[in-house]
Amino acid sequence: MAVAVATSRIVQECYGVVGIASRKLKHGKAVLLDDNTYHEGINVSRQGEVVVVDVYVVVEYGARISAVAQNIMSTVRDTLRRMLGTSAVRVNVHVQGLRISG
Repeated sequence: MAVAVATSRIVQECYGVVGIASRKLKHGKAVLLDDNTYHEGINVSRQGEVVVVDVYVVVEYGARISAVAQNIMSTVRDTLRRMLGTSAVRVNVHVQGLRISG
């Protein structure tokens, strides 16, 4: 749970992220989650010695999706490596949609 909380805070601070989204689309559209339900958009698991974090996000329309995803991956990975004291962290970013923030 602590890993998911840390991940949600990190992701929300990343450039180009509108918010954390649900893993499931509703009527073909991404559903933004509030602070009480962020866990529906972050999945933390272990595969052997590797901590795997799947993050579901909505990206700002006009932002370069690959750059936003890469930024999320590197920022979350580096922070969790320091926090957990292991280099075995993999972060997967799933872009659920694009949205104009405001």
